[in-house]
Amino acid sequence: MKPRSQLKGVILAGGKGTRLLPLTRAVNKHLLPVGDKPMLQHCVEQLVGAGITDILVVTGGEHLGGIAEFLGGGKDFGCSFTFKVQEAAGGIAQALALAEGFVRTGESMCVLLGDNIFEDPLSALVEKYAERLFNGAFVALKRVTDPERFGVPRLKEGKILEIVEKSDDPPSGFAVTGIYFYDSRVFDIIRTLKPSGRGEMEITDVNNAYVRVGQMGFVKLEGWWTDAGTHESLSKANELARR
Repeated sequence: MKPRSQLKGVILAGGKGTRLLPLTRAVNKHLLPVGDKPMLQHCVEQLVGAGITDILVVTGGEHLGGIAEFLGGGKDFGCSFTFKVQEAAGGIAQALALAEGFVRTGESMCVLLGDNIFEDPLSALVEKYAERLFNGAFVALKRVTDPERFGVPRLKEGKILEIVEKSDDPPSGFAVTGIYFYDSRVFDIIRTLKPSGRGEMEITDVNNAYVRVGQMGFVKLEGWWTDAGTHESLSKANELARR
């Protein structure tokens, strides 16, 4: 089994935050407060709590200064940060591609979307991925009331058959959350992708590539989870984080 030290952390904290205007007119959404700390700090603490202390943060150039100033080198959080800039908003998979080199061949990574806030300890998910010998891909699912907003898995006999993105007729009531585990083969997959109708490199296409070769695992989150990318979900995140 690969040692946990080879599991790198990647936080994707890009995007314009347009759904949170005017809050994001001058502040990156990942620095907005959730509970008693900035949104981004929740992700950092989850990674560090799982023993993942080598962390890459990907953000837009206009927000790099504020995020780097807040996080620093990582000493205050018990970790080490590397920063990379996503020059243009081209989708989650495009942002993830910037982790190549930081995550080397033979290593694996835990990827968190910076606006995902969740209760379950990430360490428990790391242990589940370890059972797969840190190979292939692994996602966290959560039952939601509005699955049409998310990538949704089609499940059968404990396996994901496919993931359908933002469907009007979702195949299940589960959302694929912004918690992902990948081995270094993910970069080869990303190089084969073509932009979707939205003009973006979709993370669902990455996930389905692993599904097709039988290398996708999953766990269902037991505690609460929310993204914090809209006014409604940001308010919900604050309510949950204060419990």
